[in-house]
Amino acid sequence: MEKYFKAIVDGYYGYANYLYNEIINPGWHNYFYWLVGASLLIWILEVLFPWRKDQPAIRQDFWMDLFYLFWNYFLFALIAYNALSMVAVELFNDFLGLFGITNLVAINIESWPFWAKIILIFVVRDFMQWNIHRMYHHVGWMWEFHKVHHSTREMGFAALLRYHWMENVIYRTLEYLPLAMIGVGITDFFIVHMFTLVTGQIGHANLKIPLGPFKYILNGPQMHLWHHARNLPESHPNGFNYGITLSIWDFIFRTNYWPSDDENLPVGLPDVEHFPEDFVGQTIEPFHRIFGKNKS
Repeated sequence: MEKYFKAIVDGYYGYANYLYNEIINPGWHNYFYWLVGASLLIWILEVLFPWRKDQPAIRQDFWMDLFYLFWNYFLFALIAYNALSMVAVELFNDFLGLFGITNLVAINIESWPFWAKIILIFVVRDFMQWNIHRMYHHVGWMWEFHKVHHSTREMGFAALLRYHWMENVIYRTLEYLPLAMIGVGITDFFIVHMFTLVTGQIGHANLKIPLGPFKYILNGPQMHLWHHARNLPESHPNGFNYGITLSIWDFIFRTNYWPSDDENLPVGLPDVEHFPEDFVGQTIEPFHRIFGKNKS
């Protein structure tokens, strides 16, 4: 028990110290300012070149989504996730130790060329995210948490950042094993994470980005807007266009649906009027719906 307690303490102390240094020491390897800077740049592009010209620059729930940015990417890690994840890793390693497994790395890519490592990490992670995202739409209790992300009624770059903290837990847990098996380094993961984060924001942005033939490979605002459609077609009752950065998975597995570039497509939940609009309500509501259903 002592080592688990130490993991919790080290997790809190280590992350608090990391976040403090990130804020007071701007630099090229600084995650905090990369995220803030990329968000500001994409928002400026939305203001200068809006796809939906009638949508205000400070759209509905704009400030709420910005709060989610700092909550999901910084505060939640400080309050709970980082410490708990360190304990979970310790428990998982101890579990593997019962079977004599001391190293998860199945493919050591440290000696690979830099570009090859980045491509492999990116493709593996993106495919995992596509699968997890698809699960969110097909597994009932997961969908209750994912509804928070789909509750936005006007799309913009910061809509990517609106999601329930349980999504952090589920995504990171399910991503851990395949990434651990290829020995992902911190620097390599940082590069891939920042790239996918920025492209994810662009995919939610109020921007017109013609991709031409690259639409079969890359996700973009026009395709992803349909993922957030308020009214789903009968052919896809659980959703479609699950790609995060790459759209190719949707075309391969036939989960694509993109009938037109309709900038005025209504987005949000079908019952959005009955979904909480405040942060606390959106945090509690999924648990209420999951356990309320179980009781009935």
